[in-house]
Amino acid sequence: MSFSIADLFTQHFDEKFDLHEHHLNNQMVRVLRTIGYDRNYKKAIGQYLYDEDGNEYLDLLSGFGVFAMGRNHPTIIKALQETLTLELPSLVQMDVSLLSGLLAKEILATCPDNLEKMFFCNSGTEAVEAAIKFARYTTKRSRIVHCDHGYHGLTMGSLSLTGEHIFREGFGPLLPECTSVPFNDLVALEQALSSKDVAAFIVEPIQGKGVNIPDDNYLPEVERLCKKYGTLFVADEIQTGIGRTGKFWAIEHWGVKPDMILMAKALSGGFIPVGGVAMTTHIMDTVFNRMDRAVVHGSTFSKNNMAMAAGLSALHVVHEEKLVENSAKVGEDIIATINAMAPKYEFLKEARGKGSMIAIEFHAPKSLGLKAAWAMLEAANKGLFCQMILIPLFKEHRVLAQVAGHGMNVVKFLPPLTLTQKDRDWIVNSVEKTIADTHNVTGSIWTLGKNLAGHALKNKK
Repeated sequence: MSFSIADLFTQHFDEKFDLHEHHLNNQMVRVLRTIGYDRNYKKAIGQYLYDEDGNEYLDLLSGFGVFAMGRNHPTIIKALQETLTLELPSLVQMDVSLLSGLLAKEILATCPDNLEKMFFCNSGTEAVEAAIKFARYTTKRSRIVHCDHGYHGLTMGSLSLTGEHIFREGFGPLLPECTSVPFNDLVALEQALSSKDVAAFIVEPIQGKGVNIPDDNYLPEVERLCKKYGTLFVADEIQTGIGRTGKFWAIEHWGVKPDMILMAKALSGGFIPVGGVAMTTHIMDTVFNRMDRAVVHGSTFSKNNMAMAAGLSALHVVHEEKLVENSAKVGEDIIATINAMAPKYEFLKEARGKGSMIAIEFHAPKSLGLKAAWAMLEAANKGLFCQMILIPLFKEHRVLAQVAGHGMNVVKFLPPLTLTQKDRDWIVNSVEKTIADTHNVTGSIWTLGKNLAGHALKNKK
């Protein structure tokens, strides 16, 4: 009998949630069923998901930013199919591969001119781990400085730089000599760096958790302070890079030149995990400084041909389809349109972001009835109001999105960079209808709110 993935998919299509309950993370299944996200998706094209009944959903989550080019892009599929049929030597190990050299050249052409070397790995968190090691070896210092509420990954070194308590709880002791400073606070940063024992300052140009945007002088001053105190400036562009913010790299908004850029997510084209570190020649030549040190850091599967082909074809799609420009144009329009709604809706504080990295923040209203309803949700669980936005967005408008972080009233959109005018209208109309519904405290949306509050209080007990 021949082996067929298509047959397996068809035969077991209805077993997805049961399989996960029995053999994987059953708590994730509970979450999906509780909030009504337990759909059986059958197909995915571009920015759209399709369930078993043929309903179309607009995906504003894009696999946490992985599907910047959309799902199942035909150019990337063709490149991977071609790679599979060529019978190329891959992972020979005692060799260097052509495709990794080509991808390194393509990526470095997009980077600031001080970055001339590439290191490839398998994921964003591996890129962060590499940066920690490279910074320590290059500077002969051990301390790493990072920002409060930053997110850099969940392996042990990366987790030590991740500011969200829920991810860290119970996994300690973490990597020593990691110091946190407030984001966008230059005084605190200089105080931390002034001891001259800091190997690297690792920062997201725009923080993913909350979509926090720095002041215009922040990153230029970060670059200056790092040079002043001999610290390497590391830009974590794992989420913000490759067109996400309307520039190829988010650092371009501020014209800075870090010593390393970390990347992953969109570089995969949505198919084969790949991460990387772009760095100065000085860092590369310091870490790999002798022939016997040629293998002091690496990964078995890094630079495999499928990953490199995915990266090359993904970059081709970004340039060919002008996705960076589309990200900037559509994102700016969505943000401006939602901000124009603020005078009409008390719960709406602001929309913010750059390109296709968008946050919508909510806050306590002024009128008495709405204020009491808000307080009820906040008492049950801080940030619960966002679920009153996200669940109707999904169930009534078929728009998939996420909260921007734990305990905050911020909804986050991280869509593919391929959004059309139709998608833009779908988003703003769905958002406005949902926000308008929250202002009717006798409506069905507040029945949902009371149920959510009840579940939250029960879980606390």
